[in-house]
Amino acid sequence: MLQYVENHINHTLQDLNVNSRTVKARVGNGRFADKKWRELSVGDVIKVHKNEYFPSDLLFLSSSYEDGICYVETMNLDGETNLKVKRCLEATLGMNEDEELSKFKGTVRCEDPNPNLYTFVGNLEFENESYALCPAQVLLRDSKLRNTDYIYGVVVFSGPDTKAVQNSTRSPSKRSRIEKKMDRVIYLLFSFLFLISLVTAIASAFFLKYEMLEWSYLRLQDDDNPLFNPSKPKVSGLLHFARALILYGYLIPISLYVSIEVVKVLQTMLINKDIEMYDEVTCKSVRARTSNLNEELGQVEIILSDKTGTLTRNEMEFRKCSIAGISYGGDMKEVDLAASRRMNTCAETCRSSIDESNTSQSFEFSELSEADIMVTEKAIPGGREDGENLSTENPEISTVGKESVIKGFNFRDDRLMNNRWIHRSNLYDVIMFFRVMALCHTGIPVEANQTDKLKYEAESPEEVAFLVASQEFAFQFFRRTQSVMVLKELDPSSGKVVEREYKILHLLEFSSSRKRMSVIVRNKGGQIFLFCKGADSIIFDRLAENGKSYQDSTALHLSNYAEDGFRTLAFAYRIIESAEYEHWNSIFSQAKTTIGPERDELLDKASEMIEKDLILLGAAAVEDKLQKGVPECIDKLAQAGLKIWLLTGDKKETAVNIGFSCSLLQQDMKQFHLCLSKEAETKIQVKAMKEDLLYQIESSYQVMCEECNKDSPFAMVVDGKALEVALTDGVKNQFLQLAVNCAFVICCRVSPKQKALITRLVKEYTGKTTLAIGDGANDVGMIQEAHIGIGISGMEGMQ
Repeated sequence: MLQYVENHINHTLQDLNVNSRTVKARVGNGRFADKKWRELSVGDVIKVHKNEYFPSDLLFLSSSYEDGICYVETMNLDGETNLKVKRCLEATLGMNEDEELSKFKGTVRCEDPNPNLYTFVGNLEFENESYALCPAQVLLRDSKLRNTDYIYGVVVFSGPDTKAVQNSTRSPSKRSRIEKKMDRVIYLLFSFLFLISLVTAIASAFFLKYEMLEWSYLRLQDDDNPLFNPSKPKVSGLLHFARALILYGYLIPISLYVSIEVVKVLQTMLINKDIEMYDEVTCKSVRARTSNLNEELGQVEIILSDKTGTLTRNEMEFRKCSIAGISYGGDMKEVDLAASRRMNTCAETCRSSIDESNTSQSFEFSELSEADIMVTEKAIPGGREDGENLSTENPEISTVGKESVIKGFNFRDDRLMNNRWIHRSNLYDVIMFFRVMALCHTGIPVEANQTDKLKYEAESPEEVAFLVASQEFAFQFFRRTQSVMVLKELDPSSGKVVEREYKILHLLEFSSSRKRMSVIVRNKGGQIFLFCKGADSIIFDRLAENGKSYQDSTALHLSNYAEDGFRTLAFAYRIIESAEYEHWNSIFSQAKTTIGPERDELLDKASEMIEKDLILLGAAAVEDKLQKGVPECIDKLAQAGLKIWLLTGDKKETAVNIGFSCSLLQQDMKQFHLCLSKEAETKIQVKAMKEDLLYQIESSYQVMCEECNKDSPFAMVVDGKALEVALTDGVKNQFLQLAVNCAFVICCRVSPKQKALITRLVKEYTGKTTLAIGDGANDVGMIQEAHIGIGISGMEGMQ
């Protein structure tokens, strides 16, 4: 009770503290004065300074930057620590002084309050013009202004109408099984107490009325004693009932509850002080958010885990690339080392192979032309061929088994390094590939150090890795404004670094449904380019007939990279004629100004119109390294008999190889692979896919029954298309029957909603204690659904 009162008081004080914060707001006569958050209303113009939180949902008007951009941290909203770039309308970016904002008048027409953080539909009517608004012009409450001195904004939603409050949900109250069992015992004891007290009361009233009248020594005729008054047996019965409740009340073990609560509080304090769970890198220790589930930790039987940031570090390194049908890059990685362990290769052999790789490095080759070999011989001193000894002159490149000196870049290939790419025969494709990496992103340069190397902030670690890689290949993303991106490129003809400016025409952002992003830019010569990167299946479907020259070889390289456990993206581009762009721009602008539920559909259709006839350039692979001690931890959990589910958004090949590298899968395991090759478009196809998957499940279950006496455990791998069908009615019970009998299950291409659904189904179907662990906002649903949820403070922040 005291703990509850303390928590309630703390929450109340926190609410008062937040609502009492102040912000500069326009009060008239061009003056800005302090105003409390709780006093803000829709239409107020406010000024927010660096490292301050936004008090309401704001329409971004202008900032300290001349080009009207600002950088925002949204960790409190979506759990992501990467900075996001917001851009105001060009019509308002010039108003960046208090006096200029004093006469600002406009009308905002927008959607009703809703919890969707990633959409905003509206128009600004200003100076007799109407301007379409999108999420890039909206600053959400509880996000933080970073790397920007100040911004001006107008309140669009305040208080309970803000998206942050609309998204706030009460966390589910979780109680341990022991508590629930104790409650059932207490209910039973209370029922028994009530019953014996009732029997006692009825018996006393009966005897008092019919049997005790002749017992004169009791002086029952005395009306002053209501407890033994024969004329009022009902009153006497009620009094005896209350008396019996008091006398028999010791049946209820009140002290047991008190003792357990005291023990739980002490256990929570010990958990919070556990030095073994202190992270020296982030200087953070474990925090037990509840004391109700301590004893539940010892009863866990099923663990459901995220991959990126949980089993892996979510620190991406650029490792390999395929350009114009030729694969570049080679090194022994963690998956290779794990494979050596699986094949019982001793540590000395593994170390010697690593040492050998430092002096003799092999590559994945596609078919090299004679011209390629001749150019490489000229580029490398001594006429060395690509497959021979690699130069170790560059100290910035990491050696195997050590952290890369350049964070985010662990690439080894003398055919591209040290600017040797200028001698490649397919030079134009190489240049365009690096330009796509350097231009197709949402990143921003943050700071420069003494080596003239820039650091970057982006919405995903993959983008940071690509920007670092392009910088190493002499395509440095140098500056970004609202309308321009500037690169420092190495000019192959002169050998000098030149600045090239690209005007940003449109940015078609990445989404989980699109699985790609594009940027449309115009260079100084007036040419319009569309640079696109995305999932290989999406890019391949949008290639022009003359853009498929490298498709087969790139697909092979992508498959190899995925088998190596890498995350992959394909790169493509196209040149757009001015007339085509102008026609498309009018359609896209009209879609942007649409208000209503059809707006997103119209924007997607407009994007589809321009993201076509692409020319494939190649693909890139990044590696997400394992967390320290993951294989050993999984081995111990398996020995303890716990079943582990890995839920990841990666493709099947990547997930399987990560499974091998972290000892989740082993060569001696019997593995069941549930796969579907095609998307269902009609009801007949959906029915056929269900029947196909049911057949695979039944066949696998039959094999399991036949080999159940063997010592080796079973593992199951489910790809994304099969998982969608497996979670539908008519299939999910058979799927769960097979899955819960496997020691390890890997589900691929899983969405956040599917993570939560799988957790709920496993919990309800098995009735066993489940534990979910993750590090990102996309894992919140899964963590809340499980009996025990563990959130990791990682690269994706906390929620």
